[in-house]
Amino acid sequence: MAKRCMVLPSKDVGKIRLVTVPEDMSPHEAYRSVTGLIAEVGRNGEEQGVEDVLDLLEDHGFEKLDFVLGPPLD
Repeated sequence: MAKRCMVLPSKDVGKIRLVTVPEDMSPHEAYRSVTGLIAEVGRNGEEQGVEDVLDLLEDHGFEKLDFVLGPPLD
């Protein structure tokens, strides 16, 4: 069975990430969960990076995936 994935976009191409969505989570629930977790990291007041967000996501069942970013289609 194919895993569902979520792209975490960024204006900085080097910060774009791809994660798997836990099987027991709907797409809508995954979106809301990730939004809340990213906001939680931002509330700590310290300068925190992408890796801190990914660590928190992993604690909630998301998995980081390696990927190759291709050329733009437009």
